[in-house]
Amino acid sequence: MKLKNATCQVIEIWLRIFGIWPDSSYLFLRRLFWTIALMIEQTFQYQYLIVHFDSIEFSEAMYIFSSIMSYSLLVIKLGIFWYKQRMFDKILRMMAIDWKRCSDAEFSMSVTIYNAKLSQRLAHSTLVLYTMAVMFYSSHIFVNRTDGDKTFNVSTRRLVLHMDIPFDINRKFIYELIIIVQFIHLHLCSCMIGLLNVLLINLILHVGGQIDILRRWLMEIFSKERKHPSLSTIKRIIRKHQRIIIFSGYIEDLYSSVAMVVFVSDTLIICCLAFILVTSIGTSNGLKIIMRVLLFYLAMNMEAFAFCFAGEYLSAKSKSIGDAAYNSLWYEADSKDIWIILFLIMRSQTEITITIGKVMNLSLERFTGLLRASASYVSVLLAMN
Repeated sequence: MKLKNATCQVIEIWLRIFGIWPDSSYLFLRRLFWTIALMIEQTFQYQYLIVHFDSIEFSEAMYIFSSIMSYSLLVIKLGIFWYKQRMFDKILRMMAIDWKRCSDAEFSMSVTIYNAKLSQRLAHSTLVLYTMAVMFYSSHIFVNRTDGDKTFNVSTRRLVLHMDIPFDINRKFIYELIIIVQFIHLHLCSCMIGLLNVLLINLILHVGGQIDILRRWLMEIFSKERKHPSLSTIKRIIRKHQRIIIFSGYIEDLYSSVAMVVFVSDTLIICCLAFILVTSIGTSNGLKIIMRVLLFYLAMNMEAFAFCFAGEYLSAKSKSIGDAAYNSLWYEADSKDIWIILFLIMRSQTEITITIGKVMNLSLERFTGLLRASASYVSVLLAMN
């Protein structure tokens, strides 16, 4: 089946680049390329941090560590998506089928198109945010390049990403080539991190749209004009509800492990970046540091917020199914139809949500807890500094 309209085109393009989209050409070669590229980048970054840890300032070490952790997070995300490729294929195919079935009803199509356009706007906004974050993150390179030949020399040359490269980079063309490659690599990886989060929002919005369609059916099936719906109509509603539960289960299976990794890594990254922002206030070059780190800090917070919002939104939407069924005129129907709707109400009381590694549910309360934990860790680091 052609996966038309399964997700927005921007996300599809980036998923093809990183070898996640099903049936992409040269899928194995793309995965092999990114595996080698990310492993080499991680090796050089960790080697730099280990070798130069005693000679750099503590705030600089926190800055380098946060950058390394963000790349490690991407490596784990890609590994999970590659490992669970079949699950992702099922999700996309179910979305494509939902799009096909919605074409027959005006309300269903309008809801689905609205959520798709909202996901597209979020994807474009994410690309802009992460591109700006990369530009500000790399600003120290451009500042050094424009300071003049007196201040820019071999000894002061710095890389976009701190790496312990095992060959001489002091030659002009080699250095500039490394800068260009690092900048492109950083831009591609950072945008992919953001779009994987938008993909989750896209899937959740699609589920929310299907729930809105189901709620509309429940309100119309037991109206004053239709007190005795046909058995086929009731079966249609039950199958729709079951399909929503299965689709949500696929999302939970795909993103549960990712959510666990995100919460652990984002807590550390937000803590490190917050420490840098606090310690840079009042220093001579504090404004430059804040401009360089602030968007990176906001991007990490938005990543954690996106996961928590997705869990909260899905949980609230799942509960609304039972409310819609209860608020309909189900009590005026036949007894056999009443029992079916009562079972649907009872089933909807078990909320559908996304968990953090099957341990706890994602919610906005978890996001506030993450921020509190990061703030407490910053206090410990300030006391140690």
